[in-house]
Parts: sequence; structure tokens; C-alpha cells
Amino acid sequence: MTDGRDAERAAAIAAADTTCPRCGAHRAPDQAYCLDCGLALPAVTGRIASLRRGWLRRFGWYPGDWIWGALLTLAVALACAAVSIAVSHRSASHGTSFTAPPPVTTTAPAAPTTTAPAGTTPTTTAPPPAPSPANGHLGWPADENGWTIVLVSYPKSGGRAAAVRTAETAASRRLQQVGVLDSSLYASLQPGYYVVFTGIYDTKADADADVATARQAGFAGAYSRQVSR
Repeated sequence: MTDGRDAERAAAIAAADTTCPRCGAHRAPDQAYCLDCGLALPAVTGRIASLRRGWLRRFGWYPGDWIWGALLTLAVALACAAVSIAVSHRSASHGTSFTAPPPVTTTAPAAPTTTAPAGTTPTTTAPPPAPSPANGHLGWPADENGWTIVLVSYPKSGGRAAAVRTAETAASRRLQQVGVLDSSLYASLQPGYYVVFTGIYDTKADADADVATARQAGFAGAYSRQVSR
């Protein structure tokens, strides 16, 4: 199990260093822009690249180079909060007190009451729509054909639980429109599998553009596939 996980993370590191994160096109180490989609490519040398590889080696997925700026901002915010707390404690120890202003209470206006005229039927308010399934628990839209990115396929004989857990993991790694579908319901797929997918696309080109993102999230075997009945 460990060897398989290490191989998967090594593949994710290789994909991050040799492919465009937007379209998956091959890139050279010193290439500044993707020749296919024009994206400004992240550096594969230097401190940020080293941190990126370390993150992938440790967690198996990578949110993007923006994470380092976010972590620095968080560290500064925590330092400022610590200083603020220390100052407050010092003021309290010197007898300085602070009285919070009384809370402001607001009362929402009452909804107008409508009385139906005599001899008519009162209007019934429709119930709110049911909430949409959470990311990681989506199903393929009914009567809709399109393209998606297959992350992992599990034989149906083993049950659906493993596929659901993988879908939840993919959603936690910031992949979008993640769910599980039954391949036996679609003519374009090999029957007998629970397929963990991410994305619902109109064209193959749209799906192919996000394959590299799925691979960098730790799913090195991700590929685009048509879904049609």
C-alpha cells in the first residue's frame, strides 16, 4: 500500500514539473509560458519549487503556489493577534478596564399579512427547493451526455463505499463537481464499475484542459472520458 502511494505521489511531482497545470501540455524546465494555452508557468527550480515537491511528497496533492503567500499572511495575522492579547493582559494587570457598549438589538419588520377575498382560495407558498448534493456526492445529471475526468474506477462487486470515500477525498483536495456514477448505465463506459469523476464538460477539449489539475491533486491516472447513454 505504501509503495503504491509513494509511486502515485512521485507521479504527481513529475506531472507538476513537466506539464502545464492548466492544459496538461508538456513543458521544458526553463519554459516561462505554455506554448499551447499561454499560461505563465510556475518555476521548477528555486525555493517555491522545492516547497511544492515537499508538499506533494508529504500530502500527495498540491493546492497551488498561492498557498505560501496565504500561509505567510496567516502567520502575520496570528503574530498580530498574539501581540494584541499580550497588550490587553498588560493593560488589565495595571487596572485598566474596558466596558463594552450595550448590544444593539434590531427587530425585523413583520411580514405583511394578506387576506384572501371571500369566495377565493388562499394562495399556498411553495416549499423551498431541496438542497443540492454536496461536492463529492454528486451524480451524473439525468438525460445529459458530455465529457468528464475519470479519477478512479472500482468494480461494483466490491461495493460503493470505497468509491464514495475516494470522491470525498477528491473534493477535499479542491477538485470540483466530484461524484460517483454507475458505468453500467452508460453505453460509452465499460459496465460493472463505480466511477469516481470530476467535472461535467460539453467537449473533450474542455475536459482535457483540466486533466493536469486532477493529476496534480494526487490522481496520477486521471483521464478524460465521454459519458453518454
